Amino acid sequence: MIRQMKLTDLDAVLTIYGEGLKTGCATLETTIPSKEKWNSSHHKTLRFVAEIGEQVVGWVALSPISTRQAYSGVGEISIYVRSIYRGTGVASLLMGKMIEQSEKEGFWTLQSSIFAINKPSIKLHKKMGFRTVGTREKIAQLYGQWHDTVIMERRSENIF
Repeated sequence: MIRQMKLTDLDAVLTIYGEGLKTGCATLETTIPSKEKWNSSHHKTLRFVAEIGEQVVGWVALSPISTRQAYSGVGEISIYVRSIYRGTGVASLLMGKMIEQSEKEGFWTLQSSIFAINKPSIKLHKKMGFRTVGTREKIAQLYGQWHDTVIMERRSENIF
């Protein structure tokens, strides 16, 4: 089941984020943020969780890319799924929900910056209608190793 994220889900959300941190290819962050920091850096309504039974097994959320009014319809998507549920379709359901709801709220572009080595995430984004905009070579270091990131975006067909 995909549903609106509640503040009470943040413990599970941050635990799943921590699993992503451990992969070394999901985020350039090195620590799990506080609940307050996570909550303040993501859109207040465009955040969803996937539940199996009573357990949160994945989440998706948008972050603003700018405070400028001209970019109000552009958001950066973050999506994380518990390791034991990867490859089961959970991410596709979460991404589909985000696309649908973000368009209803006036978002015309969703974007992601993905480690070039994170082939499953790139494949998911392509499946969901994202296109590759470009690759930023050796753009960031994580634990002393340089990484390339692939910039992907999805433009709404409903808004243009």
